[in-house]
Amino acid sequence: MAYRAIAKFLRSPEEGPRVVVIGGGTGLSTMLRGLKRYTQNLTAIVTVADDGGSSGILRRDLGILPPGDIRNCIMALADVEPMMENLLNHRFQEGSLANQSFGNLFIAAMIEVCGGNASEAVRNMSRVLAVTGTVLPVSLNDIEISARLSDGRVIHGESHIGENVLPDGVRIERVTMIPAAAKPLPEALEAIAAADLIVLGPGSLYTSIIPNLLFPELVSALADAVALRVYVANIMQQPEETRRRQGL
Repeated sequence: MAYRAIAKFLRSPEEGPRVVVIGGGTGLSTMLRGLKRYTQNLTAIVTVADDGGSSGILRRDLGILPPGDIRNCIMALADVEPMMENLLNHRFQEGSLANQSFGNLFIAAMIEVCGGNASEAVRNMSRVLAVTGTVLPVSLNDIEISARLSDGRVIHGESHIGENVLPDGVRIERVTMIPAAAKPLPEALEAIAAADLIVLGPGSLYTSIIPNLLFPELVSALADAVALRVYVANIMQQPEETRRRQGL
């Protein structure tokens, strides 16, 4: 029965189930590329805690949401020519724009065109690129996450959590966000309530997945959802995020 349903969705993805995928990083965009073969009714809920690399620079300089994970999800669901995909994924090699992604600049420009409304900017970019499904930032708030370690230290910032080499026996005990009262995007809660399937992961546990679960309203929405909820674990260890050591 399940095989016949999957075969039907593969033939007619417009009739596919309503699937919500929650996460960030390359794991989320990779999942979306596979799922879009079976359903066009996709919603990606994307973390906005990224503060490193190209996204971090634009976030600090322009005061916008970090665009990198949003860009990756839009590109995963977009119906564009290979040249356009290459253009949006292009990173400058020299000058003041070195290592800056053109796709991130595109989103930053769209946010300005939309009067600072990041949610509207993502919707407009999705229309321009003929995106199948919907991409939503988990929140419009400027969020910073911190990790409290078992030895009492606190690491501030998403980009630093995975970079710190933890001694044997030391682990991350808790992840928090500032501001603690930040609110999730209402459309994200609505998508969860209407979903037939909710997928968390794969991705970095403490910096891509858990940051989406720091919003009490979103956690309540997941608890109340009637949809099947699936967690996709990483198949490999990741330093400081998911690792296998004695006593951990």
